[in-house]
Amino acid sequence: MKTTTLILGCGDIGTTLGCELIELGHKVIGVRRQAQRLAGTGIEGISADLGDAEAVAALPNADIVVYVVSADRFEEPAYRAAYPDGLQQVLTTMAARKTPPRHVFFVSSTSVYAQRDGETVDEQSATEPTGFSGVLMREAEQTLIEHELPGTVVRFSGIYGPGRDRLIRQVSEGRIAPATPPMYSNRIHRDDCAGAIAHLIGKVMQGEEIAPIYLGSDTEPAPLNEVMTWLARQLKVESTEIIQSPLRRRASKRCDCSLLVESGYRFRYPTYREGYAHVLKEGGFLSTENA
Repeated sequence: MKTTTLILGCGDIGTTLGCELIELGHKVIGVRRQAQRLAGTGIEGISADLGDAEAVAALPNADIVVYVVSADRFEEPAYRAAYPDGLQQVLTTMAARKTPPRHVFFVSSTSVYAQRDGETVDEQSATEPTGFSGVLMREAEQTLIEHELPGTVVRFSGIYGPGRDRLIRQVSEGRIAPATPPMYSNRIHRDDCAGAIAHLIGKVMQGEEIAPIYLGSDTEPAPLNEVMTWLARQLKVESTEIIQSPLRRRASKRCDCSLLVESGYRFRYPTYREGYAHVLKEGGFLSTENA
């Protein structure tokens, strides 16, 4: 029998993951509000609002459930509905099935960390978020960790990739982060988000133990100024404006992905250089003059 994987919130990351799992022989069911967007992917689409209890009750059984839902908007009620409340509803429903899932994955965020002074953080580091997004994400994590169903939280740092090119556009406009004080940033390519989850699913299906929490971030935390300076060189643009106000609100920390690497995962884009080189090329940012 094929492994059935149910991806709840099957957007960009979910679709990338689903296509990868299909290549590995899985049957993949993707749930999103507009399932027609999954046409041609090989993913069996279901249109549903996961905030609707009846829709959740009608979800099919699956060996693996991946909860990668996005909040509708950056507001506390939307985050509560999407994360702790939505995940709790799914867990309650699935746990009551005659054949519950073997494992549930919840895609979380490094917003659960409050460290701001360049500290290194890993899965054991304190999580004391102050903003509502981090607080509610952490609440959702605990909901899964404390649940009877086996589950794993994957905390992704800043996700970039095709269509996720805000930093490139800022640099192309001549804007850059200040060099001092160093503002450490962390990132992971969308394809590594999908790859890491697929890797962990594979370990579960092989009967291997996996940890309750993994930090999903590439192997080289770097000051934002360094990343943007590198991008400017690739784009052959000069920096004309220092970005200030948005950065003062940002945390500065260094995410340590050692546990994920020790589990056997190998990053496709281990640093921002490989990852952004791919995005620059695929996104058409390198004109013939820049190439």
